[in-house]
Amino acid sequence: MEHLIQHFRKDEQPFIEQVMSWQREIEDRYAPKLTDFLDPRQRFIVSAILGQTNELKTASAGLFEDAERQRMLVFPSYFEPQEDDFQMAVFTIHYPAKFVQLRHPDVLGALLSLGLDRSKFGDIRVNERQVQFVVAHEVADYVRLHLTGIGKVKVHIESIKETEQLIQNEDEWLEESHTVSSMRLDVILATVLNISRQKAQSLITGNKVRVNWTERDAVAFELQEGDIISVRGSGRVKVIMTEGRTKKDKIRLQIGRLTQKS
Repeated sequence: MEHLIQHFRKDEQPFIEQVMSWQREIEDRYAPKLTDFLDPRQRFIVSAILGQTNELKTASAGLFEDAERQRMLVFPSYFEPQEDDFQMAVFTIHYPAKFVQLRHPDVLGALLSLGLDRSKFGDIRVNERQVQFVVAHEVADYVRLHLTGIGKVKVHIESIKETEQLIQNEDEWLEESHTVSSMRLDVILATVLNISRQKAQSLITGNKVRVNWTERDAVAFELQEGDIISVRGSGRVKVIMTEGRTKKDKIRLQIGRLTQKS
């Protein structure tokens, strides 16, 4: 296991230790373990660590198609998971959409203000007419009772019926090729966003950049394949893969940029 852990970043160690404790718990009890909502990086870590054994399997779900945040079920090989095992509820928010437009940060802020951890909420989907979000079953009744306003807007939430259509993901990744002098965060941001190195550094030190959903303020932070960079106001970038070096010893990078479908 030590050889596996060394491939992850030091600040991911606490989560890795948590995953290993889940493994011991499942092996001791020989019963499934349901996690809270995990981001894609966390799910990758879970799969990488627990994939070392043939005794355990994993499955994940987030209700929405292409859900970013999903609950994972870790279970003994004999177990056959069902949809209900993921214990999720999806709500729609009713509000005066003719007069006000709710945004993703508004909804997330209101949910967090209820005193619940982010890990209890899945994806939030917003379009011009609707807002839908997923929560863990164990907090669903609490959220239904206490979420009565978002900002200054009074809202009413109710469970979505099985026949009701869920909001589709309208984002897609467009691939680009770049050459960079190093895998430093500031270097790649400057190149991909076509901004100065100084501007990239100010975004990072100004707490406007996240890597794999974790805020990073070190300009020299080293990126790896698979990392997803979120820049406030500029969308997301994914480091898809490195493709060797040029004759001038620069790194060839395949980058994905998240855009909205028209």
